[in-house]
Amino acid sequence: MYSSIYKKQKIIVLFTFLLLPVTLLVLFSLYPGAMLLYLSLTSWDGYSAAKGWVGLDNYREIFRNSEIFSVFSHNLYYFFGGIIQNIIALYFAVVLNKKLRGRNIYRVLIFLPYIMNSVAIAYMFSYVYDSQDGSLNGLLTLLGLDSLITSWLGNKHTVNISLAFISMWKYLGFNMVIYIGALQSIPDDLYEAALIDGANERQSFFYITWPSILKIVELSMLLTVTGALEVFDLPFIMTKGGPAGASDTFVTKTVDTAFHYSNYGLASAMGVVLLLIVIVVITIQRKFILREEKG
Repeated sequence: MYSSIYKKQKIIVLFTFLLLPVTLLVLFSLYPGAMLLYLSLTSWDGYSAAKGWVGLDNYREIFRNSEIFSVFSHNLYYFFGGIIQNIIALYFAVVLNKKLRGRNIYRVLIFLPYIMNSVAIAYMFSYVYDSQDGSLNGLLTLLGLDSLITSWLGNKHTVNISLAFISMWKYLGFNMVIYIGALQSIPDDLYEAALIDGANERQSFFYITWPSILKIVELSMLLTVTGALEVFDLPFIMTKGGPAGASDTFVTKTVDTAFHYSNYGLASAMGVVLLLIVIVVITIQRKFILREEKG
């Protein structure tokens, strides 16, 4: 009897604890995802009650229209910028993990941009890159490098590099903190043993530090790839995709399709395609990681 009552209480407790998270999951993930998939099969304009069924026509339009997929070339700037950012972040993490005077101050200064609001950062760098009174062009003038002065956000050759640099600057501190945490988890005994055996700093890094933090590096690269695919805030706020679409990313193109051209059906299909691309990329990376673990 007591066993039966205990089992019922256990079921009630489990159901109670699961009710809220499952409800939130359905309301904010599963239901919107299902609606996104449904709308991607319609020609909804975003405001009328009618949602004309078009089937897979929106997906055919995406793969036929070269202008839609060509914007992924702009996302590559953020991807390569992310790789450079990870290298610099790892360097700072190694340096600031040592007994260096004032290292906490340096950590805070490098991490500070990450906690700043993206909109504030965008407006701040709008003044830095201003072609007339910008501080960057002013610095180049002061250094006698007038030949390098340009409209950083108005030149199609420099706009994506300029935006990717801002992204690097903002997320550098975040990756640095992640790497510092990984470095601090490595036992000091390993380095002491390596020092006794005559290993120098370079050998200690490649034979002790690097293998120990490799999984963290892979995680950072996973975030870098997905972040590069989903870039939105900086180009949307600072350039609106300009000049002439030179800084458009897939997400800004999707938003423009929905709100500027009132084609929510096509925009929903673009959202589904981006979701599938992210899933494929993550799956490939996870398969690579698992293969390394099995090996």
